[in-house]
Amino acid sequence: MMKHRNSIVFWAGAAVFLIAVLSMTQIVRNEYPFFAGYVILQFIALAVAWSILGGYAGYVNFGTNAFFGVGVYTAVALFKATGAPLVVQIAAAAVVGMTLGFGVGLLTLRMRGIFFSIATIALAIIIETFVMNWRFVGGAAGIQIQRPPVMAPFDSYVKMLFFVQALLVVIAVSIARYIQNSRIGRGLQALRDDELAAECTGVPTLKLKLVACMISGALISAAGAPAAMYLQYADPSSAFNLSYSVSALAMALIGGTAHWIGPVLGAILLGSTQQLLAVTISSEVNVLVLGIMLVLFVVGAPKGIIGLLRPRYRLRAGGKP
Repeated sequence: MMKHRNSIVFWAGAAVFLIAVLSMTQIVRNEYPFFAGYVILQFIALAVAWSILGGYAGYVNFGTNAFFGVGVYTAVALFKATGAPLVVQIAAAAVVGMTLGFGVGLLTLRMRGIFFSIATIALAIIIETFVMNWRFVGGAAGIQIQRPPVMAPFDSYVKMLFFVQALLVVIAVSIARYIQNSRIGRGLQALRDDELAAECTGVPTLKLKLVACMISGALISAAGAPAAMYLQYADPSSAFNLSYSVSALAMALIGGTAHWIGPVLGAILLGSTQQLLAVTISSEVNVLVLGIMLVLFVVGAPKGIIGLLRPRYRLRAGGKP
């Protein structure tokens, strides 16, 4: 009964969130909130997707930028070759990201600790080098993207992208929530606590890690697919920027990885702070703020925001604080 009630509350909250986002696109005329909001929503999706492998399984992944860049350039290549609509670009990016996650998982998930993290960094470098020499998508010089006509009921493409990214956030959060409450999530948490003990008790650790890597890769690539349309430009150095990996990791750790809501809270806090600083001071201080906040939370609140909230509110597995 409690689980059913929590599910109702979650999906009702998701519906209210999407209705609010859609209403905002129809009421607000100033486009800056949508430019900034898109970035915050993008980081929520990335942080939640990262936590599926990095939080639930405990495999610290520095390859977020690799999957993000793959999503960007999958969308660019598909749009340039066929003029595919945005929904097709996102779906294709998710499939490519899932396939890449499976391949990378087979090669790297037998490694542990720092060796796995180093392997994921190498992955990003390899893929970026390949894209820099792929002339069809502009190579190292990058490529300009001409947006197609906007679809109703939106009056600007940025507003439509804002709503699309909100949909991707709901999908990412709902998948992360489902995994946390399922046998997959319990198995991932068991191998995070003690992988050898989990194997001895019959937990299919490699299979679970592959599933987590595939789902995480698909969600990250899907979140990256609209980025080229958002900027109307794509180049390897920005698409494969290491800041995506660092930010996703920091946001998940600041929010807390023990519960699906942790990365959401961390991304909202850090993403909103960075956007505010970019307007009031300079975007140059974003990395500094990220580093300071990460150090403060690692030292003062190693379990993140949800670790601070637990003494007052019990976070149930079903998803309701």
